[in-house]
Amino acid sequence: MTINNDQTYINQILKGDTNAFAFLVEKYKTMVFTLALKMLKSREEAEEISQDTFIKAYKNLDKFKGDSKFSTWLYKIAYRTCLDSIKKNSKKYQTGTIDEITINKIKSTEGVLDSIERKERAAIINKCMMELPEDERSVIWLFYFEELSLKEIIDITDLSEANVKVKLHRARKRLLTIVEKRVEPELINHYGRK
Repeated sequence: MTINNDQTYINQILKGDTNAFAFLVEKYKTMVFTLALKMLKSREEAEEISQDTFIKAYKNLDKFKGDSKFSTWLYKIAYRTCLDSIKKNSKKYQTGTIDEITINKIKSTEGVLDSIERKERAAIINKCMMELPEDERSVIWLFYFEELSLKEIIDITDLSEANVKVKLHRARKRLLTIVEKRVEPELINHYGRK
């Protein structure tokens, strides 16, 4: 597949071939759903947001100018649709504050995590990520899990580079605090007390 493959389908859709849109939906549905799930924490809402995202993309496809990758443009629509949903239901998404942490705590948490098998570690990290505030959770997800560049994240979120870097920094610190609080009980439950 070539990089311009998306543009070929976009051109077909703009010429009236509505069936060509199915290719784009199939290609990006998991990406959009995963972002929505990370931001909203609800499978049902993530499915609804995914549908809304593709409807908005279809209706506004003529506004896609190709300045960025199609996936970045689509992420931006999904991100904003999630933010709109969060604003509408703000009480539902409130996240408690987390105390600041020290370097020693970070190092001890990393040491404990190293002793956990990779699969268990991924499950714990995923649970812990769901406790981050939506904006930090989405930025950390886009950067580390989707491996998007800072520029792509800036395009998607409309945040400044400095703001994205601050959110990434805070999210990492908060995530480590959450992991520290969760890991000890997880290890005790899994391996039992000695």
